[in-house]
Amino acid sequence: MPAIAAEDATVVLDGTTLLAPTTFAVMPGELWCLTGSNGSGKTTLLRAFLGSRRLTDGAVRVQGETVDPARPRHRRLIASLVEPVPVARDMTLREQVTLVAASWYGNTTTTAEHAEEVIGQLGLSALGERFPSQLSSGQLQLFSLALTLVRPAGAVLLDEPERHLDTDRVDLVTTLLTERAEQGTSFLIATHETALVDACDGVTELG
Repeated sequence: MPAIAAEDATVVLDGTTLLAPTTFAVMPGELWCLTGSNGSGKTTLLRAFLGSRRLTDGAVRVQGETVDPARPRHRRLIASLVEPVPVARDMTLREQVTLVAASWYGNTTTTAEHAEEVIGQLGLSALGERFPSQLSSGQLQLFSLALTLVRPAGAVLLDEPERHLDTDRVDLVTTLLTERAEQGTSFLIATHETALVDACDGVTELG
């Protein structure tokens, strides 16, 4: 069964097509990229999977289930970095990543270790005691990815995860996502980044 699937997913608003009919299926453990020019519907499609954009026609499913963000089970199935992640100005990077992990896994030593592992995988260990206002735009992007990837999810949606990142950090993120996919997580990634597209198991070009 596909982990992430679209079946003729279409969005039309006031006579303007925001997303032309789109069909694809992402199997468990696959990285899948959405490509296309700006305005081709990449972010619109990701929002449809989150339930924040209603389809005009067709369907989107996560692990065989229709999208319903009101259900706790659905919220556990899917993690996303599509909209900006809320951050606390008066908490350090490490405190916030650990708090998100604890909210899903419970406040245990193992949870703190998991949070620290994700921080390290994204090259943020040395910045753990900084506040969000002390981070560069690239560091904030990595921080947002840490907040997204520290929680459980069978499917992860990412909108341009390479945003604000230099080549070395893009490679770091690509490696981490590839490792997560090998462990069974499915990814749907809207991107313009060649390195990410080359790492994907499949590509759907919109527009």
